[in-house]
Amino acid sequence: MKTRITELLGIEYPIIQGGMAWVAEYHLAAAVSNAGGLGLIGAASAPPEVVREQIHKARELTDKPFGVNIMLMNPNAEEVARIVVEEGVKVVTTGAGNPAKLMPMWKENNVKVIPVVASVAMAKLMERAGADAVVAEGMEAGGHIGAATTMTLVPQVVDAVSIPVIAAGGIADGRGFAAAFMLGAEAVQMGTVFCTATEAITHAKYKERIIKAKDIDSEVTGMSHGHPIRCIRNNMTKEYLRLEKEGAGMEELEYLTLGSLRKAVVEGDVVNGTVMAGQIAGMIKQEKSCAAIIEGIIGEGSKLLGRV
Repeated sequence: MKTRITELLGIEYPIIQGGMAWVAEYHLAAAVSNAGGLGLIGAASAPPEVVREQIHKARELTDKPFGVNIMLMNPNAEEVARIVVEEGVKVVTTGAGNPAKLMPMWKENNVKVIPVVASVAMAKLMERAGADAVVAEGMEAGGHIGAATTMTLVPQVVDAVSIPVIAAGGIADGRGFAAAFMLGAEAVQMGTVFCTATEAITHAKYKERIIKAKDIDSEVTGMSHGHPIRCIRNNMTKEYLRLEKEGAGMEELEYLTLGSLRKAVVEGDVVNGTVMAGQIAGMIKQEKSCAAIIEGIIGEGSKLLGRV
């Protein structure tokens, strides 16, 4: 399937793996890229030299394009941005901030920049700043979310900008893929489904919690202080929501979640850790390889779109 995104990134299929903290490391990124999509290394809050090492290790496993996701709120974001250039990585996606001040350095070195946006206003701002494409992410997604749904956000962003739009949030199969294209997207980004991939280093209990999730198991914490995060309901979310309802301050809430994502992803504590996952967790029924995930989505999606 050829789109402006596949041409821009030099990939076979218009599928991008989300840059999930603790999950999106070199094994997963390389596997997605080898399967024809674009794998991403999630820099999150990792030390810059760890990101450099991840890039080196990914290159040992794939000769296909892959990228790095940079959280701009990370104090080390600028150093990671320079490492991307030094290591010759040609794609970055960004979240949690405005990458405008880093754009000149990236553009001078032919790095493709794809910010994640949650509104039309931010999409327009990113286009003016020089972004090559944007990821329009709806609130169905796991992790940090905006206020608009994928169904409403994607077509409005498509109408507002001339650069390609990638749809994210609530996509896990060929039906969601086809729907995103009908809304005007030229690729999709998926996170939750890749959390359960065979190649993902996610703890077995984390994968199992997603696979066993029901449609109503999704919860959003942090609404009261403007930093909503979608995850699967457990003891941690219940306690967080109780404290929020009682008017707890940010310091107390942050202390509750300190290290909680690592606790779930790495240690497998899916009761007291943060199990970030999108609303489509209930659709995921088994662990599959990245190749099987991508082939299934492209096969089903192509038929629905009449492209085969």
